Amino acid sequence: MANALQTNFGRANLSTGAGYGGAGDKYELYLKLFSGEMFKGFQHNTIARDLVTKRTLKNGKSLQFIYTGRMGSEYHTPGTPILGTDKTPVAEKTIVMDDLLISSAFVYDLDETLSHYDLRGEISRKIGYALAENYDRKIFRAITRGARAEHPVTGSNNDRREPGGTQIQVSATGTNEAATTAASLVTAFFNAAAVLDEKGISSDGRVAVLNPRQYYALIKETGDNGLINRDVQGTGLQTGEGVVSIAGIKIFKSMNIPFLGKFGTANTIDNAGDFVGPAIDSGAGSQAGTYVRTVNTGVTVVTKTAHGLSVGDKITFNPTAGTATAGAYTITAKDADTFTFTDSALTTAQSSAACTFSAHGVNNNYGESNDFAGSCGLIFQREGAGVVEAIGPQVQTTSGDVSVIYQGDVILGRLAMGADYLNPAACVELFVGSSGDAAF
Repeated sequence: MANALQTNFGRANLSTGAGYGGAGDKYELYLKLFSGEMFKGFQHNTIARDLVTKRTLKNGKSLQFIYTGRMGSEYHTPGTPILGTDKTPVAEKTIVMDDLLISSAFVYDLDETLSHYDLRGEISRKIGYALAENYDRKIFRAITRGARAEHPVTGSNNDRREPGGTQIQVSATGTNEAATTAASLVTAFFNAAAVLDEKGISSDGRVAVLNPRQYYALIKETGDNGLINRDVQGTGLQTGEGVVSIAGIKIFKSMNIPFLGKFGTANTIDNAGDFVGPAIDSGAGSQAGTYVRTVNTGVTVVTKTAHGLSVGDKITFNPTAGTATAGAYTITAKDADTFTFTDSALTTAQSSAACTFSAHGVNNNYGESNDFAGSCGLIFQREGAGVVEAIGPQVQTTSGDVSVIYQGDVILGRLAMGADYLNPAACVELFVGSSGDAAF
């Protein structure tokens, strides 16, 4: 009996291929089903907003915080009037707004119609993640800055001074392994708790934020020593959750703390990296560098060791010598010590000349990559840092005539906030290496 002639509805244009994939795919026309899952990248928990002092800013560009220092006491002399004292030191701290931060995407109606998953909802979530990541990173860097700062109240004599921030050494060895050694971290926690007690910082609201590898090291190495909640003791080691506190300090994990000059650690502990996002970028404090220009192209190359910027970042550029044009530019290329942008207004060459630059739109000083070379964790109390918000994280979508004209919608996330330290005494930075990083 002859073989049946198969009508194969999966073949394209009478293909005789017997394979799978490519031009000879015998299943080419069959539907590719959607699994119902999407790779969402790194979805970090954003935690900093609720751990510090937050104020809403209205009808202004900055918010003023007033400090009153310690008052003295004295014994009363009979018969003399009590008229108060003029020896109460007062100081202020002002937190200014950074420029409006946005993240956006255009969703074409036809793409959304043909898509068999929630395209709009997924994009909205990613926009939210981008804003929240930026939010956390600014706050954690502000706390780190506070841990290295003097208190704004610096009375003329010791009995009027307020204590400043604290840096605690985890290990004299400045390596990733040293920063993730559980026993050393536990010792540092108890030292931090003692320091905060000695500085009169309330025990209410004390928290720590560690890199995930540090957090899991604590679970792995100290689960039998009472650090894991008794109610979850059986599953704590398996779930990676359950560390409640050390010395009364509640512990959180985040990829957004400045860990040894980067955000996060790469997939092996020996390879610290910035794979979860860009390296720590410039703060409000201008960096000094040099620049050169090639003939007739406008391409400008700036040299600055460990500048911390990324492709796509906008900078405010100011030539202090030479013929370049001051202004805001977008970085088109970079390596560790140089970055490039195009100044189309000029077509003349420029040999090496001095310049300064800063991240465009950043009005507070959040430091540079090299400012966090040894930093490996934060312990703080709520009053350690402050956040001012003019526009909280929110998502907007176009509609009406705009949607008709472009046959789609722009989904926009926006945020206007600024962060800085408030009470340095409530800020503790953990570090590895022979000495802590300098104030900035």
